[in-house]
Amino acid sequence: MPRRVHPVFRHARTARRRLVALAVPLSAGALLFSTAAPAGATSTAAQITASKNAGVGYLKTLQAADGSYAGSGLSNEWAFSAFAAAGTAAVDVYPGGDPAKNARTAYRNLLATAAWPSTAPVVTDYERGALNAYAAGIDPARVGTGRNLLADIASYWQTASPGYFGPPANFNGTVFALLALAGSRTQAGAQRVPQALLDASVSVVRANEHTDGGWNYSQAAGNPGQLAATSDIDMTGAALASLCSAGVPATDPAVVAGKNFLKGKLVNTTGAFNAMFGANTDSNGWAVSGLNACGINPQGTDFTTTAHKTPVDFLIAQQFSPGGGFRYLPTDTSPSAYSSIDAIRAVAGGGFTAAPPTPVTAGAPTWVATTDFSSGATSKLALVVDNGSGTLKVCSVPVTATGTTTTLGTVLDAAATSATPSGCVTSVTPPSGTGTVTALNGTADSGSTTWKSSTDGGPPTTASRATTVHLGDTLYLHYTS
Repeated sequence: MPRRVHPVFRHARTARRRLVALAVPLSAGALLFSTAAPAGATSTAAQITASKNAGVGYLKTLQAADGSYAGSGLSNEWAFSAFAAAGTAAVDVYPGGDPAKNARTAYRNLLATAAWPSTAPVVTDYERGALNAYAAGIDPARVGTGRNLLADIASYWQTASPGYFGPPANFNGTVFALLALAGSRTQAGAQRVPQALLDASVSVVRANEHTDGGWNYSQAAGNPGQLAATSDIDMTGAALASLCSAGVPATDPAVVAGKNFLKGKLVNTTGAFNAMFGANTDSNGWAVSGLNACGINPQGTDFTTTAHKTPVDFLIAQQFSPGGGFRYLPTDTSPSAYSSIDAIRAVAGGGFTAAPPTPVTAGAPTWVATTDFSSGATSKLALVVDNGSGTLKVCSVPVTATGTTTTLGTVLDAAATSATPSGCVTSVTPPSGTGTVTALNGTADSGSTTWKSSTDGGPPTTASRATTVHLGDTLYLHYTS
């Protein structure tokens, strides 16, 4: 049976071969395992805790000697989302008792390199990075002077197809953009990006929901044949999580339809979801994470079969004991790192990212971030311009600062000439100086309706060219009263 390669996990080179390489043989003793699902109607809290703890132990064995989990190609960086969901801080994970080689530092150093992610990146590379950086306690917008993952994502905004990130045909890129932008909250836990931006992509996700209530990786909106096609378990879980992460309630008809699609795919005897390639850990993990993100109990009445089995039962039955890893298929005889990460995150109650836990390592902060520009170096900022018409302009703006901070005027001037995508800013009044912004892109202040600016989801203030901007700030210019 073929192994499913999730596009958001993929790398351009030999993704399938890399997946196979992630299956790590167990010791002879650990090959003695039980395939029986947990006893009882549902997995108990004690069983879930035991599974989670054993899974974390297994994930720690995947760490390289230099402290890393991520590297070239398809790697184990999703372990950070699983660690966070399970209550383990990435900075507390290090090999050989050496805190200097902790997983967070190794991952941050990788993300900050100019060569990351590859010479031919796609939007899902940056989305994956943002979700896992956040879970690891690395501010995704302030990885380093030269790395702002949210600005990287913003650069893939589709001006001709508002709400999409990356080619619209690759719908999964928009789902994971929504997950990353909604999930990458500020260090204080506040929503960082404007709701208007999230709502634009929510509309796209709604438009791509199939008639059976689920979703697939490719675009379906506007195509009756694709909308009528059978949906995918994995992508339905991710799409549900994207909607709920962006503020859509679990009672919303789109979420209810997605939940009912998953409910209809339950296998009575095991509690698994009958996925495209049969019952497997990855599909189950994504679906359960989607339910978790929406606050829907994957062991509630809707997801308990008449044989008293749940999706969580199935996942725990896939786990090796001893060892803690999870198999991909029920017939596999060795664990898969990829499947184990998906399962641990789901069993622990997580969605596709989680706020970083408080570290136990002495002196280690919960968050790390670069907060100052470096004079003469170019850094990117995410900018959203909203003239109130319902059509947003979203872009990544390269700024070469002359000090540790810059100004809103400098950012707007740079956006007019160098933004990706272009056209984010076409004109600014005044065109220079430090005064109040009275017109932007041809829309001028009128009475009480004026241009306001906000940073990282903070309160709006009168837009001024003199407003101080810090490294990593997400900027929102809104024409409103």
